[in-house]
Order: sequence, then C-alpha cells, then structure tokens
Amino acid sequence: MLEDVAEPRRLRGGAIFEVSREDLELYAVEELEERIEELKAEIARTEAQLTKKRAGRQAADAFFKLG
Repeated sequence: MLEDVAEPRRLRGGAIFEVSREDLELYAVEELEERIEELKAEIARTEAQLTKKRAGRQAADAFFKLG
C-alpha cells in the first residue's frame, strides 16, 4: 500500500513574504485593483480572527480571576 506524501508545511507568514516580493510592474491596473481587494479581504479575515482570539482570552482571564 502506498502512503500519500504530505506536502511540506509552509512557515507562518511565508505567504506574506512571497506576496511582498512579487514584481508589481508585471500587473495591469485591473489586476492591481483586484489584488488590493483580495488583500483587504484577507486583512478583514485576520482582524476578525484577532477579535475572536482576544474575546476568548478575556473570557479566560475573567474566569481565572474569579477564583
């Protein structure tokens, strides 16, 4: 039986590093506008996750301070 070979795991932040090194001169105006919208969506997703994690942390802090 053959095992599936897992792809190497990306380092955290690796995608951001790759995106930041792209040559933007190669993109058309429309492509740059689309890229900005995609990046804004990713920022919103990241901010939502941060808010969720902060709320969880605050709840845990409140719980443990009660005792």
